[in-house]
Amino acid sequence: AKENVMMPLLIKGENERDAAETADSLLERVDVANRGEHRPSELSGGEQQRVAIARAVVAKPQLLLADEPTGNLDPKNSQSVTELLSQLVTEYGGTLIVVTHSADLSTSMDVEYVMSSGGALSLKA
Repeated sequence: AKENVMMPLLIKGENERDAAETADSLLERVDVANRGEHRPSELSGGEQQRVAIARAVVAKPQLLLADEPTGNLDPKNSQSVTELLSQLVTEYGGTLIVVTHSADLSTSMDVEYVMSSGGALSLKA
């Protein structure tokens, strides 16, 4: 898991020690720090999803696209991941676009668009 999160930083040229520290910090924030040395196949679906979120934000992207980021998580971890995504995007000054079926997640976003079965998009105030 840790190597997975480190990879974008290593590709950008960051040294291994700094990348490892950053990865450890993010794995702690997504509550899988104790699973950092495990391979993806050894993680539960929810743990895999949280590691993927850590990997997605580790390089501080300006735009983060998240397709069902809480789809495989229990309510506690869904809330935690929702808060984390919002915090990280705010900290890094980026933009988060989420596609979800979760009413809880969609209403927690700053702006919510709803797509109808006919494909029409509307702003939900």
